[in-house]
Amino acid sequence: MNNHSKEKDELTDKRRFSYRMNVFFFASFVIFSVIIVRLAFLQFVEGPELSQEEASNITKDVPLAPVRGTIYDSTGEVKLAYSKPIQSLYLTLYKNYGDVDGKPNPNIAEVEDIATRLHDVFEQYKKKDSEALTVDNILEAMDLNSRKANGFMPRLIKSDLSDEEVAYFLQHKDEFKGIQIVEESVRYYDPDTVAVQTIGYLKKFKSSKTLDKYKEVDEANKKQTDPGLVYTENEFVGFDGLELQYQDVLRGKSGYNSVDVDLRNLPEGVAGSTPPEKGYDLITTINKNVQVKTEQAILDQLSWLHTHPVSGKLHPNAKTGFAVAMEVDTGKIVSIASMPDYDTNIWRTGSISNDQYDDIKYVYQNGTIRSFPPDDSKKRAESIVLLGSTIKPLSVLIGLKEGFFTTNTVYSDRGSTTFGGDNRRVQNSSGHVYGSLTPHDAIRHSSNVFMIDEIGKKLYSQYGAEGINVWDKYMKQFGLGVSTGIDLPNEFLGIRDYMNTDESSLTRLVYGSFGQQGKYTTMQLAQYATMLANKGKRMEPQLVSEFRDSEGNVVEKMKPKVLSTVDFNDAYWNEVQRGMATEVTAFSGFPYDFARKTGTSTQLVGGKLVDNGVFIAYAPRNNPKLAVAVVIPEGGFGSSSAAPVARAIFDAYDEEFGLDGVPKKDKNKESDTQ
Repeated sequence: MNNHSKEKDELTDKRRFSYRMNVFFFASFVIFSVIIVRLAFLQFVEGPELSQEEASNITKDVPLAPVRGTIYDSTGEVKLAYSKPIQSLYLTLYKNYGDVDGKPNPNIAEVEDIATRLHDVFEQYKKKDSEALTVDNILEAMDLNSRKANGFMPRLIKSDLSDEEVAYFLQHKDEFKGIQIVEESVRYYDPDTVAVQTIGYLKKFKSSKTLDKYKEVDEANKKQTDPGLVYTENEFVGFDGLELQYQDVLRGKSGYNSVDVDLRNLPEGVAGSTPPEKGYDLITTINKNVQVKTEQAILDQLSWLHTHPVSGKLHPNAKTGFAVAMEVDTGKIVSIASMPDYDTNIWRTGSISNDQYDDIKYVYQNGTIRSFPPDDSKKRAESIVLLGSTIKPLSVLIGLKEGFFTTNTVYSDRGSTTFGGDNRRVQNSSGHVYGSLTPHDAIRHSSNVFMIDEIGKKLYSQYGAEGINVWDKYMKQFGLGVSTGIDLPNEFLGIRDYMNTDESSLTRLVYGSFGQQGKYTTMQLAQYATMLANKGKRMEPQLVSEFRDSEGNVVEKMKPKVLSTVDFNDAYWNEVQRGMATEVTAFSGFPYDFARKTGTSTQLVGGKLVDNGVFIAYAPRNNPKLAVAVVIPEGGFGSSSAAPVARAIFDAYDEEFGLDGVPKKDKNKESDTQ
C-alpha cells in the first residue's frame, strides 16, 4: 500500500471518529434536556399534587355531612322541604379489632364490652318509638374489618338520639373512648303533600349511582382535592324533582375533620376541623294555597266522575288527573299537580319497604312531565293523551298562516267529510252539522270537518308527502314534541304519532288536524296555551325564582326567559282568541271574560276506546295573566271532566294574586274590617 492510500485511510477514520463524537454529544444533549424538562415538570406542575399526596399519607380528611338548603313556596315563608337537626353517635376505633388470619382478633373482648355498654345505655334512655339495637347490630355498625370505611373513619352507631342519650354520653364521654356526638340533619317535607312529585325526595348516595349524575360524582370523588366536595356513601342526595335538579345548589359543602393517622391507618388525633357550609335555599314559584286547591279539585273531580254520568255514563276508571298553571308573562309555574300523590316523608331513611313501594308505584312519578301508565296491565290511559279539540286553535293558525283561508272565509259544514282513495268518512262529534262557519266559528263549535277540509287536506295538496314535515315544524314551534325547558329532570317529549309511516301522509295530516295524531304532556299543553295567550312567545316554564344564602340574602334571581317566538299576523291571533269561547258550565258566574278550548281525545286502551278530558284556558281574555291546562284520562268530555278543575285553579289564583292584579283575599279583608 502506498503512502497516498495510508493518508487517505487515516483521513477517513478521523472523519468517522469526528462524526461519532458529534452524534454522542448531540444524544447527550437531548437526554439531559429531557431530564431537565422532566425535573421542572415535577417541581412546578406535579410538585403541589405530590406534596398533597405526601401530606395525605399522614393526615386524612374525615367528611362531616353538609347542611342542605330549604325549599320554600313562592312566599318565601312556607317550607316545602327542610332539614331538621338530629344528634348522632359515632365511634372511632383507635385499635385494630379486625380478624387476624381469618380468626377473631385477640382483643375482640374489649370491643364487645363497648358494644354491650352502648346497648345498655340505648335501652335505658332511647326514645319510646326508637328501634331497638342489639349488641350484634352495634358490632356490625362498628365495621371491625373496615369493609365499609377506612380504619380512621368514625362509624355511625345510632342516629336521632334522645335528649337523655345525648346528656348521658356527654357526661360519660371518658368511659367510652372514641365516641362523638355529631349534629346531623333529616329531611322533612310539608305534611300537606304539596307538589310532592315536583319537589322530589332524597336517597343515600351509595344507592343513587344508577343516575348518570351520581356516576359522574362517584368518578370525581376519586380525584377530588377539595374535601368539601367529597360525597360519602351514606350522604343523602336528591333523587328526583327539584331535589335532584338543584342538587349542587342545595347541597352546600361538607365539613371535615383533619385526622392524623399512623401506618396502620388508625387515628392518632384530630389536627383540625372545618365546619360544613349550608347549601342555598330555593324560593319556588309554587304558591302553596293555589297548589293545595288544585290538588283537591282534581281529587274531588275524580270522585264526582265515579258517581255522576258524563257523556251518558259513569267513569270509574278516571283515577288520575294532571294540571299545570303558568303565568303568561313570566312563565312561572304557580301550581303543578299530578294526582293522586303520596307523603314523601316515607323516604326519610333513604329507602322504603317493598310494601311501601307497592302503595306508591303508580303515583310517585310526575305525570305532568312524564309518560307512564297508571297500572302494569296498561288497561288505563297513560298520563299523556291525544290533545283532541284543544289542537284546533293551532290548526286554524296554521291554515291562516299558510293562506288556505282568511279570517272572513265562510265554510259550509255538512257534518262529515271524506278523504283518500277509499273515501274514508270522518264526522263531527255526535254527527253535528254546523252549516256556515268562519274560522273562529269552527273553533267555537269544534268542527272536525273544517279542520280536515281546510287544513289537513290542503297541507297535503300544497306539499304532498312533505306536508307532514310542515305540520311537525308548526307543532314544535308551539312546544309540542320538544322540551319545554322546565327545570325538572327526565322530561318526556311526547309522542308524534303523525310521524308513523304505517299510514299515508294524507291520513296522518287529516287526523292530526283535529287532534288525533300527537300525545303530549300537561306541561307541554300549558306552554302551548301560554303561547296562545301571549301571541307567540314560548316562555320557559320556571319552578324556581330565587336562590338565597343562609342569611336570607338573594344570591341569584331568575328572570323570565323567552325560548322562541312565532310570527303571525295579529288578526290571526284575534280570530283564534275570538273562537276560544266554547260554552262551559263549570265557569258559570266566573267574573272575567276568558279564552278556552275543551277537548275530548279518544284513545284505544286495553282494547277499548276511551275518552280523555282535556281543557286549556287563559284569563282574562284581553290581558291574560294565567294559562291553565288540565288532563283527566278516561274522564269523558273535557268540558265536564277537566274544566271544573281549571275553574278552581283560576279562582284560587284570583284569591291569592288577582287575575285583575288585585288579590281578592286582600279585598275580602278590607270588607271584613269595614
